[in-house]
Amino acid sequence: MRDDFVFIDELLPGVRWDAKYATWDNFTGTPVDGYLANRIVGTRALGSGLERARGAAASLGFGLLLWDGYRPQRAVDRFLRWSKQPEDGRTKRRHYPNIDRAEMFEKGYVAARSGHSRGSTVDLTLFDLATGELSPMGGDHDLMDAISHHGATGITQVDAANRRHLRSIMESCGFSSYDCEWWHYTLEDEPFPNTYFDFAIA
Repeated sequence: MRDDFVFIDELLPGVRWDAKYATWDNFTGTPVDGYLANRIVGTRALGSGLERARGAAASLGFGLLLWDGYRPQRAVDRFLRWSKQPEDGRTKRRHYPNIDRAEMFEKGYVAARSGHSRGSTVDLTLFDLATGELSPMGGDHDLMDAISHHGATGITQVDAANRRHLRSIMESCGFSSYDCEWWHYTLEDEPFPNTYFDFAIA
């Protein structure tokens, strides 16, 4: 692994994570190319930003649970190939109930050149520090639907408040949000804004 990248759990001991693309629990229904270990990797700058965010979240009674950080380009390429395969229905109901596979790219839920591959983008959510329970957000990670957009209608007041908490925490710590996905944040001062890496997470 490059010297400027780290395992986030080593930089932030005790952080919670569930690297979805290293598991079967993602929209492809299988572990994804380049994710050889269930760990979250990112630039040192991303880790520092997340350390600030963890402190801000704790002051409100929340912890952070990370789903994805650095994403190898080979994983993005795998998403492209998968989107062109015949629909088998295995993950459609949960992850893209109202669109076709190919529309994931057209509608901005998946990109052929992902900010994740630059190493300073993270997918994450909040959990209650007192109970350990995930905070309700009105939809799960990688639900590719309008209900996942910031400002979406059709979610509860509690869901909307939790999304606002996450956005406030992340933006106050130097991250920018992404309109289509409430869980997706990119470090504004990212160290590699034009480089897309492809080393495996191992």
